[in-house]
Amino acid sequence: MRTTTVANLGRDISLVGLGTWQLGGDWATVGDDAAQEILGAAADAGTRVLDTADVYGDGRSEKAIGRFLAGREDRDEFTVMTKMGRRADPHVADAYTLDNFRRWTDRSRENLGVDTLDLVQLHTPPTPVFTDERVFDDLRTLVAEGRIARWGVSVELVDEALAALAQEDLATIQIIVNIFRRKPLERVLPEAREKGVGIIARLPLASGLLSGKYDESTTFAPEDHRTWNRDGSKMNIGETFSGVPFEVGVAAAREVAALTPSGWATSQMALGWLAQVGVATMIPGASKPSQARSNAEAAEFPALPDSTMAALEDIYERYVREHVHHLF
Repeated sequence: MRTTTVANLGRDISLVGLGTWQLGGDWATVGDDAAQEILGAAADAGTRVLDTADVYGDGRSEKAIGRFLAGREDRDEFTVMTKMGRRADPHVADAYTLDNFRRWTDRSRENLGVDTLDLVQLHTPPTPVFTDERVFDDLRTLVAEGRIARWGVSVELVDEALAALAQEDLATIQIIVNIFRRKPLERVLPEAREKGVGIIARLPLASGLLSGKYDESTTFAPEDHRTWNRDGSKMNIGETFSGVPFEVGVAAAREVAALTPSGWATSQMALGWLAQVGVATMIPGASKPSQARSNAEAAEFPALPDSTMAALEDIYERYVREHVHHLF
């Protein structure tokens, strides 16, 4: 697996990681044994980045990772990225306190079976958090106390990412970036690269749209966020299909699929595109081992020619820009 160096994280990480929201069982039916098989397939294929959160299955995802890594001789090769903040109810800026940080990280440390968390990210907090210096000082306190090694942020908006980049010791920014979400390429990636901050590409396949396998008649299970959050009523609308209306996304993805080189899956091209534009790592999810292996193989995807890159941008301009560019 190809790796990238993230200066502020202090380590090299695999270009393709594994997002583990599905392993929490919140929107994909993945049993405990299946979760271990998926983690094993990803690891066998060279994946060394595992992204999770304390709210994925109320800790179930973290526990699955902790179980998987327990006793592995190569444990130090893995970077486990968890998140905190969404356990707050109500989810307001005032909940981002040192006492809550300690409680949340202690729970994650227990779930993952570690003394020090590799990386903790603020989990899409309210926008005012990004300009509250006290919050970042509290994160530094967690580092000093040995609870966490590094910290980063997960954001919904480009402006939130830019605000976070004012912090010199910021390690990573997790943001939605994919063929259908290009704004971060213009405004976030250049500054992050200059400051040694790693960009973690969330929703690299736009909730599966960029697999090229959906059509206008595709349906999803009732518990799946692709069913219940299309209007953004439960969480930020950008978290489902990257904010692109489903029918629009299907039509755009059909044209993306037509550009896929022979011998590769459209999902692999979408991940390869991310590598080409310069993210540090990407965290596609997987609900079966074969998906984890296919995603990892995308680390070897060949560079796309300029003509294909231009065609992908044209698809964005014709179908997608008007729906997402001004919102996020």
